Amino acid sequence: MSSLSLAVRDWSTMLRRNLLHARRYPSLTLNLLLTPVMLLLLFVYIFGDVMSAGIGGGGADRSEYIAYIVPGILMMTIGSTVIGAAVSVSTDMAEGLIARFRTMAIHRGSVIIGHV
Repeated sequence: MSSLSLAVRDWSTMLRRNLLHARRYPSLTLNLLLTPVMLLLLFVYIFGDVMSAGIGGGGADRSEYIAYIVPGILMMTIGSTVIGAAVSVSTDMAEGLIARFRTMAIHRGSVIIGHV
């Protein structure tokens, strides 16, 4: 087997492990998925008319405001995902799981790729 196929196998094993953890704690998964959607709905439909007044000298169209707000919400989503992966890796390190993985013949990046 090539080293790439071994790395992909290790990544998929770590991904499976993390998906099993996510199934055990559905509130974390729902929080990760629903927060950006709720923020987008909040800022577009609740605060949209007031907030879009400052774009382009006032009276901006809703589509212009959505194009303005979506990149910020996407960056917040990416940031929360990175924070979640960092907390998961930190928890694994505190529990000694990473030390056990170091003794095994797995790809070095498989742990972090599986979390992300």
